[in-house]
This record gives sequence, C-alpha cells and structure tokens, in this order.
Amino acid sequence: MRERSVGKGNPGEPIPAMEGSEPGRGEMRRFTWEEIGQRSGRGPAGQERWLVIDRKVYDISHFCRRHPGGSRVISHYAGQDATDPFIAFHLDKALVRKYMNPLLIGELAPDQPSFEPSKNVSLVEDFRELRATVEKMGLLQPNHAFFILCLCHILVLDVAAWLIIWYFGASLVPFLFSAVLLGTVQAQAGWLQHDFGHLSVFSKSRWNHWVHKFVIGHLKGAPASWWNHLHFQHHAKPNCFRKDPDVNMHPLFFALGKTLSVELGVQKKKFMPYNHQHKYFFIIGPPALVPLYFQWYIFYFAVQRKQWVDLAWMLSFYIRFFLTYFPFLGVKGTLGLHLLVRFIESNWFVWVTQMNHIPMHIDYDKNVDWFSTQLQATCNVHQSWFNDWFSGHLNFQIEHHLFPTMPRHNYWKVAPLVKSLCAKHGIEYQCKPLLTAFADIVHSLKDSGELWLDAYLHK
Repeated sequence: MRERSVGKGNPGEPIPAMEGSEPGRGEMRRFTWEEIGQRSGRGPAGQERWLVIDRKVYDISHFCRRHPGGSRVISHYAGQDATDPFIAFHLDKALVRKYMNPLLIGELAPDQPSFEPSKNVSLVEDFRELRATVEKMGLLQPNHAFFILCLCHILVLDVAAWLIIWYFGASLVPFLFSAVLLGTVQAQAGWLQHDFGHLSVFSKSRWNHWVHKFVIGHLKGAPASWWNHLHFQHHAKPNCFRKDPDVNMHPLFFALGKTLSVELGVQKKKFMPYNHQHKYFFIIGPPALVPLYFQWYIFYFAVQRKQWVDLAWMLSFYIRFFLTYFPFLGVKGTLGLHLLVRFIESNWFVWVTQMNHIPMHIDYDKNVDWFSTQLQATCNVHQSWFNDWFSGHLNFQIEHHLFPTMPRHNYWKVAPLVKSLCAKHGIEYQCKPLLTAFADIVHSLKDSGELWLDAYLHK
C-alpha cells in the first residue's frame, strides 16, 4: 500500500478513510493464515482481499480500487503478509497506518506465526534486522547535492545538443552528434526520474512527486502516472508472471524463464518461433520498444485514464523540442531527430533494464519472503564510475530492489551487508561484468527458446 498525493494513482500523501470495520469496538477478531490465504481475490472467498501488516489483518476488497498506488500493486499481496513491502515502499509509515485504521478487521490468532508458515523465519528476521541497521546508518538519507549535479549535467547536455546544431548547422555530422547527446539526455533523465519516482530524493512524498512530473514529463515526455502504475508492480513482485508487467512480453513475443517456457511448450502454444527469439530480440527488443510502442502507448494511457496534468507536462516536452529544432531542421528533420533520439534511448534503456532480470528466475508468484523474492529475480553488475553513470546505479539492482526508497549513491555502502546475509543463508549473490550481463540476456533467451521447442515437440 502506498501513501497518497494529489492525482489518481500518484502515491505519497495520506490515503482517504475507507469503509471497513471500525477498530477498537469490542474484542479484536482473530484469524488463521488459512483463512487469510483464501482471501486473495480468487478461490472459495470470491473477490474478498485481505492482507497482513505487522500481524494486523486489513480488508482491502473495496479499497484496492482507490489505492493511490493503483489497485494491482496492493492486490498482488492479497492473501499474504505485506509487512516488508509496506515498510519498503512508504516514507511516513506512522501517518499511513493512521489512515489504514478503517480497513482493520482483526489480527492473527496468538498461535499463528507473524508471517506464513512456509517462509524462512530466520531469513525474514535477519532481513528485518538488516533494515533496522540500514536506517540507523542513515543510508536512506539523500545527498541533495548529488541529485542537483545529476540534473545539471542533464541540462548541460541538452543545451549542448542545441548549440551544436545552432553553431555548426544541420549537416550530417552535427545532426548525429546532437542526436547522441539528446539520447544521453533521455537515458540519464530516465534514471533521474526513477529516483524521484521512488521517493529517494526528498523527505516529503509530495515534493518527490512534483519534481518527478517535471523530469519525466517535461524532460522526457512521458506520464508519471504510467510509470507509477507499471513500476511499483514490478518492484512488488519482480519476475512473477501475471503480476510483474515487465514480463508481460511472455508469451506473445518471448518465452521467458525455464518453467514458463516448458509449460508453454507442453501446452503446444506457439505465438512466435521462440527457438529463434535470441535473434529477433535484436529487432523487436532494444531498437523498437520506445519508438514503436512506448511512444504511442503513453498518450493512450494518459488520455484513457484522464491524467490531464501528466498530459500537459508531456505536451510541454514536445512543444519545446519542436520549437527548439524546427527553425534549423524543418518538420522532417525535427521528426527524424526525435525518432533517432528515441532509437538511441530505447537501446540504452532495454539493455540496462533487462540485464538484471531476464537471465534470472521467472515464474508464477510462489509467495516467498521479501528478501528471496528480490534476490531470485535480480542480479548486479560490477561497480565502476562508468557502470554507475551508464546504468543510473541500477548495476546495484539487488540493493535497489531490497530498499527501493534508498538514494542510489548509497547502494555501494549497503552491498557488503547484503552479501553477508546472502552468504549466511546460502543464497547466491550474482554480480558480473557489464558485457557479460548483456550477453546473458541473449543466452537466457536462447536457452528458454530451446526448452520451449523441446517441450513443444516431445512432451
């Protein structure tokens, strides 16, 4: 669950009081994990949705549709313990708990464990101790100068791209050089909006939301509400099919993960020649995602969901871009520049964001603990000045997923503690060179495609 800020689907500020049992009236009802597990929105309890936070049971059946962070992200934890994601996603937890009271319907029975019996008690407790250590070390506190420098270097590159066209003219070399700079601006602005979207820069959620709209809307031309809708689902249940939107390309375009690929083959389903997906990935993956899909879908999303403020910010980007380059390039040249910039951005974005996830475990949600959920779905890339800058510190994907509100400049500080916890519990902590991470995307697609083909032909 997320805090509410102005605007539908925009987490940050207090959620409104909702229907539910009024706490404090009479004796608190007691529930078992079996009862809670049946309230997942599916199964014998129908559309009932309950979840648990710190042993308290909340009925979100009606509230989920009005949840500021979106109905899906909170519903992904229906029937489960949501304590760790609740802590991970919220800044002012005490305030949010106050507004959750109308949803409170009871608590776990005294003989019930604090989380599902299937989860590793020692690992859950150790991670919560790690979280407390992180807070005491001040690793959730941002260095504002860092983010100011990030923004300044983006603005400098943006201005430099225009100066090149203005001074050298619209011939091929200045045109291409300007496009590379603008592609870099888009990639780096993507990493910066990611920081604000995760509430990592300011102590007040609404401040993060305001600047987030400027960076993603005016500097990139995309709606903040669209990013929130998709990205928090990804963080809540990474690589969980039907819960993480980032793996929705399965099965229409790709067969992902060993388990899902075999399942697809056994079912004799073939939407694409998956045994060749490691080849056509280079055509419909990095080059095409942003210019051929995101470019039009973001407008559909903003209009269909009536996100008029986001749409206004988006239009401010396109108006500025057109007014800036039309006098030098004309209509065709300006459109060509924009398409080339999106092409560069798309390749950059896809390779960086998929290197940490596609090669990892992809399956249905198995409701394992928060730490295991994130570690099995993410891997890291070696630290270096270039890797940090090139990936927006998403080379520390493990630490980012465990502590999504942590400012990225602190990931390297918590990494040794995460490694120690992994070693203690026998969990693999994957970290690899950048080019190896890129290659592993292709290798994993090839492997899952072959598994699909074998199941399709022989099982």
